[in-house]
Amino acid sequence: MKPGVGVGVFIVRDGKFLVGQRKGSHGAGTWSVPGGWLEYRESFEDASAREVMEETGVKVKNIRFAGLTNNIFKDEEIHSLTVWTMGDWESGEATILEPDKFIDQKWVDFETLPNPLFLAFELLLDSEFFVAIKKSLAQNQR
Repeated sequence: MKPGVGVGVFIVRDGKFLVGQRKGSHGAGTWSVPGGWLEYRESFEDASAREVMEETGVKVKNIRFAGLTNNIFKDEEIHSLTVWTMGDWESGEATILEPDKFIDQKWVDFETLPNPLFLAFELLLDSEFFVAIKKSLAQNQR
């Protein structure tokens, strides 16, 4: 089986970002930012904007690359690559629009992250990309 390609999106608002508790898919019960699978001929930025809108009703702007992880979910026999992006909150209040995929959501920072975390999100936090993401969030807080 070939790896799938997904996006994970940090929606940046006042130095915080939105996370949701997953349900019904691989990683059920874990927390991560909104995201999903890339569709045929879709750019990372377009996939990020689409997934955020579909899952939360939030519109994002200024979507940019933030990182990349190579994820192997051994128990589920899933191999994926996640392209992590950041986008600035533009409008809309976060709402769970896909209750079959999410139980809860909240705005957090890295000091208030809930647990357990989604495997791909854990891999990102252990990557070289983490410092730049954290710095970008801190700059947005000012």
